Order: sequence, then structure tokens, then C-alpha cells
Amino acid sequence: NVTKRYNEIVAVNNMNLTIAKGEIFALLGPNGSGKSTTLKMLMGLVQPTTGEISVLGLDVLKDPVAVKEQVGYVPESPNIYEFLTGIEYLDFIADIYGVPTAEKQQRITEYLKALQLEGREGDMINSYSDGMKKKISLISAFLHKPKLLILDEPLNALDPRSARIVKDLLHELKSQGVTTILSTHVLEIAEALCNRIAIMYQGNI
Repeated sequence: NVTKRYNEIVAVNNMNLTIAKGEIFALLGPNGSGKSTTLKMLMGLVQPTTGEISVLGLDVLKDPVAVKEQVGYVPESPNIYEFLTGIEYLDFIADIYGVPTAEKQQRITEYLKALQLEGREGDMINSYSDGMKKKISLISAFLHKPKLLILDEPLNALDPRSARIVKDLLHELKSQGVTTILSTHVLEIAEALCNRIAIMYQGNI
């Protein structure tokens, strides 16, 4: 029974939704339908006007930090520290999540290779293309081995080959029990990636 109002605008209207462990689940709908607001409420970044949200058995409103420790989040327009190099940024994010040093280096190297950023990790992020910035933000969401991924338009700005790699990565993580909730306004992406889809329109499913 989650509702979110911004003054007179009802962004999400009395939503009821259950997503199972290991699902790749899409919120599909046009811009302004409430998808991003829903994802931000799951992250505890936006508080619902009414209703309750439980993520991984935790109350998002009462225990937002515990939720964030177990979730990897990529907003639609990631706000990255652009005056760091790629490797500095990933190192920083891994430290925030408390990833052990040995594992940190291994995971960063693996994901840089998988997403074809090897050789560019020493460059300043402000020199990256939009697609490269998206890849860095995706890697930063994967690094701490989250149980849940919340991805807002995750394939935006990616070329077809990179999009294919990300799809394969998400399916690999699904096989390890990781749940993914993503938003998209592109039907083909939802069809190619997801087990189940909720269509949103004007705040309603």
C-alpha cells in the first residue's frame, strides 16, 4: 500500500508488489510513470507518503543503512566523482563497503576486464564517454557482492556489445541467487532480460 505524493502530484499510487529472490524484475513504463520514484523508495532515498517497504527482510524506513549495505544501486544519471581516475573511484567505493583488500583488487580487475575498461582505469573519469561512466557505475554496484541490484535504466548509453555483456552478467548473478530490479521504458530490454514485468502508468501498476 505504498503511495508517494509530491504536493498535488501522485507519483506512486497505492502500490502492492512482491519480488522473489533470484528474480530479474522490470518496472516498464513511459517517462514520468513512477518507476524511478519506486526504486528510490526501495533504496530509502525517498520516503513514501504512506505504506511500508521491506527489502531483504529489513524495514527501509527503520534500517536504511543495513539495506544499503546489501544493495547495489545505479541511478539513471549516476553522479560520479569525475576528478578521480576510474581505479581511484572503484577503490574508494569498495572501501566504503568494507571489501577486503585482496578481494577488492581481484574483483575490480575482473569487472574492468568483463566490461572492457582495461587500460582506461587510470584515466580521469571526466574524460570518459557516457557509456564508460555507466560501466564504472555498474561495476561500483557489483563490487561488494550485493544480494539485490536496483538499476534505473541500466543499459542507457551502452553500445549493443556492452549491453549484451551486462545482460550476461545479470544472468550470471541471478544464477548465484542475486535479485535484480530494474526500470526501463524499452520493451525489448525488459523482454530480453526479465523473468517478470510490472507495467507502470501514471503511478499505477
